[in-house]
Amino acid sequence: MNPNPKFRLQGIMLASLVFIADQIVKYAMLGPLQLKSRGVIHIISFFDLRYAENRGVSMSFLTADSDGERWALVALTAVIAIGVAVWMWREKLRGDVLALSLVLGGALGNIVDRVRYGYVVDYADLHIGAFRPFYIFNLADACITIGVLILLARAFLISDKQTVRGTDVQQPESSADIVEKS
Repeated sequence: MNPNPKFRLQGIMLASLVFIADQIVKYAMLGPLQLKSRGVIHIISFFDLRYAENRGVSMSFLTADSDGERWALVALTAVIAIGVAVWMWREKLRGDVLALSLVLGGALGNIVDRVRYGYVVDYADLHIGAFRPFYIFNLADACITIGVLILLARAFLISDKQTVRGTDVQQPESSADIVEKS
């Protein structure tokens, strides 16, 4: 069965929406809210807007301290984003396409930051008092995480036999099934 063009379009639209929303929020943090100069804006008891520059990838791994490392990180994340886009393009199941589009839109938002500023702008700080169970993150990071969690849940929870728009997608017949039919 070929990938559904409608699912591809939905995936592209969702990835675009995530990317645009991420860039708008980051613009608001750096522009009108002036979070970089203010440092912290207290919102509620467990959530602050707190400016942070992430020069690495997830949880500051692979920190890029020089221009060469920065561009190597841009290239690495771009290759990963291209891989996700190809996977999304070939995917047959709507749920997987949409999960991949969350990952792709978030990745593109963070890549643009790294190209533009040399780091990714983070601002969301969830905490319980002084305890911070999460690193400071942004909308793109949240979308990437949600997309990956959806993919993992679908991989572990969906059986081999799927129903896609009324058509069963099954594993190929075993040799025992073929012998039985003849």
